[in-house]
Amino acid sequence: MGKIVKVSGPLVVATGMEEANMADVVRVGEQRLIGEILTMTGGSASIQVYEETSGLGPGAEVVTTGSPLSVELGPGLIENIYDGIQRPLEVIMEKVKGNNLPRGVEVPALDRDKKWEFTPTVKPGAVVTGGDIIGTVQETNAILHKIMVPPKMKGKIVSIQAGSYTVTETVAVLEQDNGQKAELSLMQKWPVRVGRPYKHKYPPVIPLQSGQRIVDTFFPVAKGGTAAIPGPFGSGKTVMQHALAKWSDVDLVVYIGCGERGNEMTDVLREFPELEDPRNGEPLMKRTVLIANTSDMPVAAREASIYTGITIAEYFRDMGYAVAVIADSTSRWAEALREMSGRLEEMPGEEGYPAYLSSRLAQFYERAGSVSCLGSDEDRRGSLTAVGAVSPPGGDLSEPVSQATMRIVKVFWALDASLAYRRHFPAINWLTSHTLYLDSLRPWYDENLGKDFLQNREWAMAVLQEEASLNEIVQLVGKDSLSAKDQITLETAKMIREDFLQQNSFVDIDSYSEYDRQARMLEMVRSYDSQCRAAVEKGGSLNDLFAIPAREGIGRAKSVPADQYKDNYAALSAQMEREINAIAEKGGADL
Repeated sequence: MGKIVKVSGPLVVATGMEEANMADVVRVGEQRLIGEILTMTGGSASIQVYEETSGLGPGAEVVTTGSPLSVELGPGLIENIYDGIQRPLEVIMEKVKGNNLPRGVEVPALDRDKKWEFTPTVKPGAVVTGGDIIGTVQETNAILHKIMVPPKMKGKIVSIQAGSYTVTETVAVLEQDNGQKAELSLMQKWPVRVGRPYKHKYPPVIPLQSGQRIVDTFFPVAKGGTAAIPGPFGSGKTVMQHALAKWSDVDLVVYIGCGERGNEMTDVLREFPELEDPRNGEPLMKRTVLIANTSDMPVAAREASIYTGITIAEYFRDMGYAVAVIADSTSRWAEALREMSGRLEEMPGEEGYPAYLSSRLAQFYERAGSVSCLGSDEDRRGSLTAVGAVSPPGGDLSEPVSQATMRIVKVFWALDASLAYRRHFPAINWLTSHTLYLDSLRPWYDENLGKDFLQNREWAMAVLQEEASLNEIVQLVGKDSLSAKDQITLETAKMIREDFLQQNSFVDIDSYSEYDRQARMLEMVRSYDSQCRAAVEKGGSLNDLFAIPAREGIGRAKSVPADQYKDNYAALSAQMEREINAIAEKGGADL
């Protein structure tokens, strides 16, 4: 037990802490505020308190719990909403009968009274090791929760029985190699700042299908990969992350609202129970865990929130699921890091951020990956995809958080305020964004969509880049002074931008676009381009080519219902060919 000698906002300094360890969780003052030891100097400890410290003064007691900041992992995580240190906000609201989070409230992360139906998958006498699945609980209709042996345990199952259990009741007894018996429950704990172990990490080779055409076709991210969404205020970072959380083909989403506005988290809470998962017809909330640490919550807990979220994600990854972690936003997290660093009187780095900013960001993103899960089961694979938003002040991508993130992640979806103001969503700038996963994903694309898909993608990128250079000429001399081929390039680029890349999230048909539809749409645009060029060479009129009814049909192709688009696109392609051939023949006759 120690005594407080200094209080500086969320930072508290206590003496008499010789028995404590670095990273221990402590309880501070009469209200037992929760905190974590950051530094130790002799018996003096610097503690970041995860709650408001007003009213706390020198002489108050500090008691160490002897364990690091950990999360409870077990049935009951899904559909829940937690704060940055895994306190269930809805349960607290019911307990205190109000909307404000009181200080010092102690509520377990997982419901201790609710019973879950446990079904064993092993029999007594089975030899198990850390990570092995010993039973299952049907947590929601979308997720079968697999109960695993804690990573550091192994031995023989002495007893195991089906039935209804709370998360703390013993479901099995494990006799370890040293002869000691351990009681296994549905719940286990894990320190948030330590990555959960796995057998092997593999290069990611399967794309994460988001239903957003500019992401899936132009700048794909692999399952188990890392991506960042930088952009200025109002460019649609949160909208983009909501779309990824809603439509990505992952088994589970952990959404971390890290320092963002409270109304944005409210939107998620309102929308997700009503939105239907396109894969199984269940509400999206049935496969979502929410971590809410909004901008008005204590800044120290914001720093812990992304570790809480990614540890929960790793737990579900270990079951063999594909998991996505959406962090909104890492800039707010870095600001919390900067504030705590300043209070610790550490040497500031660039723009006041601590010198270890890059390494902390890397520690977060490097916990993503496609892995072979721990345990004796050979073919259990799980993946964890990390997507973080970056909110650079004034949209300046040269600031430290953006630069450090760009060095770590492999996909960069750069949002552009000018596109957002023109109502082009997703407002991802195709000239400044990039992906490094194309080579590793190429075999998947070739096998599932054919070799033409990536060729069409490269062609479309070249057209958009050529348009950017032609626009400078157009501003000087006008569009009519360009050659026919250059005018076709501009028209094709307009089709790629407006008819292919732009999506309307308020229209159900267009808010989600599967890969096959994307491939067929892009193929139609390229076919239009090549046929127009051939027709012009035969004397066809540019104005007539740009005004054919099929050109308008391509513009409306994204609104064709999902069960009709294959036949519709085939008919549209045939119509387009007939109309362009007629113009080419007419041009040839006029010559």
